[in-house]
Amino acid sequence: MTIEIIQIVGLGLITTFLALVVKEQKPLFAFMLTVFVGVLIFLFLIEQIYQVISMLEKIAVNANVNMVYLQTILKIIGIAYIAEFGAQIAKDAGQAAIASKIELAGKVLIMVMAIPILTAIIEMVISLLPS
Repeated sequence: MTIEIIQIVGLGLITTFLALVVKEQKPLFAFMLTVFVGVLIFLFLIEQIYQVISMLEKIAVNANVNMVYLQTILKIIGIAYIAEFGAQIAKDAGQAAIASKIELAGKVLIMVMAIPILTAIIEMVISLLPS
């Protein structure tokens, strides 16, 4: 794990330096370099993400948790990360208005995805209350 973060930070710092140098002459190339390395870092992390998801699934099965809830929570987390990634790219491109719309869309989709879980929680609390 330590080696991976050193590699990621090193790649990020090198890219930052290159983007700053290139930005003066070719701003579009600097932006594309930044996006490419951002995607590369994300792809580098896919194996770790898969391991976390697998571990959570095993814990949910052992705890007898309904897999629908775990899948929904994982989708919500995915939406949050993807929306943040897209918003940061838009901000890097100088498009703060678009970035805020991406963030808003992520929040709305998270609320939509959370409705079944919120409903189940409310129903459980109501069933626990004395009549």
